[in-house]
Amino acid sequence: MYQKYHTEALILGSRETGESDRVCVLYTKDFGLVRARASAVRSELSKMRYALQHYAHARVSLVRGKRGWRVAGASALGNTGANRKGIATFARIAELVKRLVAGEEQNEYLFAALAEAHGALTGSDETISATIEIVCVARVLFALGYISTEALSTALFTHTAYTGENLLEAETMKDKLLSSINQALAEAQL
Repeated sequence: MYQKYHTEALILGSRETGESDRVCVLYTKDFGLVRARASAVRSELSKMRYALQHYAHARVSLVRGKRGWRVAGASALGNTGANRKGIATFARIAELVKRLVAGEEQNEYLFAALAEAHGALTGSDETISATIEIVCVARVLFALGYISTEALSTALFTHTAYTGENLLEAETMKDKLLSSINQALAEAQL
């Protein structure tokens, strides 16, 4: 008998396999980056179909088997289709996370930064999505050790909120954040 794990996850992408299966790339709260097979999720009768859409925030049940992770159940947390520009912005962040994160390792700060950014991007107006993207990418790089707090000397990395005063602070130091992000990506050779 296999143990079933319940956790929150952000669906960063997927690829189709077989007739109706899909391998989903999930960033989970408890396990980090996980690739899990979802059986028959592409069929019209699947209950997990809408919860496992690209760039969704979901509560998933995972089982670790002989051949890796499998999705045993999923339910959506919130509406993801409301803001198309916000979803497109989160898609760019998701691609960066898939390139930078190597494997399964729990990182609560990174998950919180991604989940808060997902909520802010899907629920806010489109005018602030560029600032949220810059702050989120900087927080991702900080969580993975590519940027140090001393390099930026700001309070943006002490929390994961994307509120008005935090975004105003990010707007004032936008050039410094962008140069630190570009330098970190250049040094990572990605």
